[in-house]
Parts: sequence; C-alpha cells; structure tokens
Amino acid sequence: MSSPWFFVTLLTLIAIVSPTPLAEARAFFVFGDSLVDNGNNNYLATTARADSPPYGIDYPTHRPTGRFSNGLNLPDIISEQIGSEPTLPYLSPDLRGRKLLIGANFASAGVGILNDTGVQFVNIIRIFRQFEYFQEYQRRVTKIVGQQQAQRLVNQALVLITLGGNDFVNNYFLVPFSARSRQFSLPDFCRYLISEYRKILLRLHELGGRRVLVTTTGPLGCVPAELAMRSRNGECVPEVQRAAAIFNPLLVQLIQQLNSQLGSTVFISANAFSMNMDFITNPQRFGFVTSKVACCGQGPYNGLGLCTRLSNLCPNRDVYAFWDNFHPSERANRLIVQQFMIGSTQYMNPMNLSTIIAMDSRS
Repeated sequence: MSSPWFFVTLLTLIAIVSPTPLAEARAFFVFGDSLVDNGNNNYLATTARADSPPYGIDYPTHRPTGRFSNGLNLPDIISEQIGSEPTLPYLSPDLRGRKLLIGANFASAGVGILNDTGVQFVNIIRIFRQFEYFQEYQRRVTKIVGQQQAQRLVNQALVLITLGGNDFVNNYFLVPFSARSRQFSLPDFCRYLISEYRKILLRLHELGGRRVLVTTTGPLGCVPAELAMRSRNGECVPEVQRAAAIFNPLLVQLIQQLNSQLGSTVFISANAFSMNMDFITNPQRFGFVTSKVACCGQGPYNGLGLCTRLSNLCPNRDVYAFWDNFHPSERANRLIVQQFMIGSTQYMNPMNLSTIIAMDSRS
C-alpha cells in the first residue's frame, strides 16, 4: 500500500485538475448516525449529543458544533474535496434560502437500520424520519427554483449514508442477552439487517438519490469503548469484529444486486472497515502514536463514558486515531476521505469519488 503522503500529492493534483464550477453546483446530502451527524441532535432532547467542550476543540471556531469529533467530520471533509461549502444540519434555522441549494445533513447520532436501535437515547431522528425531512427539503427547494430544477438538483447530488454500527454496539451487543441477541443468532441478525437496509436504500432511490455512497461498518471490535468493556489485553474483540465480518460482505453483495436491479451504478460501497483497519493495525505508519487509546475519555483506553470537561484530554489530537470512545479523530477522518477520493476497488467499489466526479462531469 502506498504511503499517506503519496495520497496527499495525488489529491493536490486532483484539486488542480477538477472542474470547480461543477463541484460547486453539486448538492450533497447526508443520512445516518453520529459518524456523519453535524449537529441535528443539538436541536433534540436527547443524551446523544456532542454540544459541550472539549468537542470541537480543533474546529475553526474551537467550539462544540454537535459533531462527534475534535474538528471536522467525514461529510465536512468530503465537501472540502468536492469544492463545496459544508452542509448544514437540516434542523438548523440557518438552513434557508441559497444555503438550501448546497444540500443538507439529515443524520442523527444514535440511529441504526432498525427502529429499536438507540432507544436509550430517546429523541433521535430515525432513518425513515430523516427521509421525511428529505421530502420536506425537496418541497422547500421547489418553492425556490421550481419543480424541474429541484428534481435535477436532487438527481445530480452526491449522497452519503452511514448506518449499521449502532445496530450492533447499541442494540445486539449493548447488554448481555439483549432482546435482539435472544431473537437472532449473529449471522441471522446480519441477514435481517440487510433485508431492512434493502428497503432503506430503495426508498432513498425513490426519493431521487442517484449517486449514493454507502459505508460499511468500521472495525467495531477495535473502538476504545469495546476494548474498555470486553478486551482482555487490548486486542480487538473477536465476536464484535465477527459481526462486521459477516455484515459487510452481505452489504456489498446487496449493493451489487440493487445496481443490477436498477440497471445503473446508483450505489457505491465505501469499505470503512478496511479504511480504518489500515491505521488501527499500523498506527505509526500513518503518524499516530496509538489506535487503542482515545484522545478524550476515561477508564481503560479512555473508552468509558462520554468525552466531557472532566475527561482525560490528549494535547495533540493529530497523533490519536480515535477522538472519543467510538469516533475517529479529524486526522483519521482525513485519511478515510483520501480513500473515498482515490482508493482502489478494495476501498471503493465499483469506483472512487474522483472517478464519479469525472464521469458525471462528462454526462
């Protein structure tokens, strides 16, 4: 595998040759969970919030924004790469007028594929509610630019959806003998999730999504929270890793089936598992001092509880792969987005984001 600095050089070249006017014209929509939520949960009465310091310590304002990050998250960095302003949370009162044409972020921390995932967080925007907001968004845009133009904006947009992790860590594995683990063996649960995800992705296509990046789950058994609760010696937790190992290939298979059914490359799988495992298994190679200990937290591996003012806080976030007990640091997110942009089919299947942008600019 090439060095990360090689990726940076290539990204610079891509930025030079990319047609900026096209990038600016392309809307961006985001659906999913805390990995991609950029502040919707701030507007909800929920415990799944990142609205107090030290969250946002490295954000341009140095203030918490609702992103589960020390700074920028995945959608922010993707927006940077496609030459667009970052999307605003759909619930933000600032999302109006011209800003609507940039797109919107509908994601909500704590949600999953299943409606019973994240019930402990009380008020979160479950995925089909996110889609209802997307329909409302389209009605609002139609009032500004007309129906035909609004339809074109949605059809030509880039879409990111990130779901699945919470269905395991905040549902199936949340407590010993959870309701779902009593109902399903792990392989059967994964197959059930895929059958439900099929409905979600088809609904997203019905609502106009034509270029949809679908992330697999990351290495769930390697996050500091799981290490703190279940690992004996700092090794990734085998049973939780097994969940990702069963679910992710089924998701890639689903995406291939849907594209075949629709007769078009609508869905692109982003292999978040491999993207994360690269720096988890060899953190030093990517400039991290650790991929086990979170920058912010408490307990073993800083993996217990929320990141708060009372937590341990590392002085240099750039050398930690994980910001808090579940979420990558901004620098780790940047490495992940590099693979979104220029990764081989090992990471982006059937094509990466640079290829999508180049193809769509010609059509």
